[in-house]
Amino acid sequence: MTRRLTPAVKTCEAVGERLDDLSRRVDRASEMMRTRVELAIQSQNQQLLSSMDRRSRIQLMMQHTVEGFSVVAISYYLIGLLKLVLDGLQDTGVISNTPLILGVAIPVVMVLVFLGIRMIHFRFIRMARRQ
Repeated sequence: MTRRLTPAVKTCEAVGERLDDLSRRVDRASEMMRTRVELAIQSQNQQLLSSMDRRSRIQLMMQHTVEGFSVVAISYYLIGLLKLVLDGLQDTGVISNTPLILGVAIPVVMVLVFLGIRMIHFRFIRMARRQ
């Protein structure tokens, strides 16, 4: 009986070994596929982060440009208000040389507005760093 069943037992053992070997190969193949997928996802994330970084740099440059325009616009309106006040004072006879006062006031107002905007800008930066 042993002599007749020995080949069948060996066949079953060989099939079992082949199944184990096949299972290991499938595990390695699936692990390699997972690695490829992870690498592709990491590459996409890297591209996305690079794109976001580029956009944030562009946004920062645009913000600085707008700040420059803001200095000019705010200074223009402040000088206009100052001219109205000086014209009123000139009409009452308190001052006599409005153009000279305006000429001196323009750079002073622009510097003060620039410093004010920068101060606000740096406050926002400090607030962002705290969070």
